[in-house]
Amino acid sequence: MAIRYDLWLDPDDVKRHRTVEADLERYFIERFADFPHIRLFGDDPYDYDSPFNRLYDALILRATDYCERKWRYVPTPIQLNKAFFRGVARSNKFLRDPDDHGDPNLTNPH
Repeated sequence: MAIRYDLWLDPDDVKRHRTVEADLERYFIERFADFPHIRLFGDDPYDYDSPFNRLYDALILRATDYCERKWRYVPTPIQLNKAFFRGVARSNKFLRDPDDHGDPNLTNPH
């Protein structure tokens, strides 16, 4: 299997990698705007058919194509994942249930 990821092929080109990653984050935020509000988590966060998980899969594939077309750049799965979730964190399109206070296994510091 040939190495295709630009980050691996040229790890010292930090400026280019950061530029593409920032653009990917903007790309995801713009794509989120195309959808109605999406409820995060829900009954089963591992349900592959949940709207959030289906959106993730579809947008990761589109973002890969986008990078290759616009930047002639092949992002790593980690770069795509980080940009996606940074976009989720900055977007106003995602809703959480009022009783969702994060991981129930963590102790509440408040």
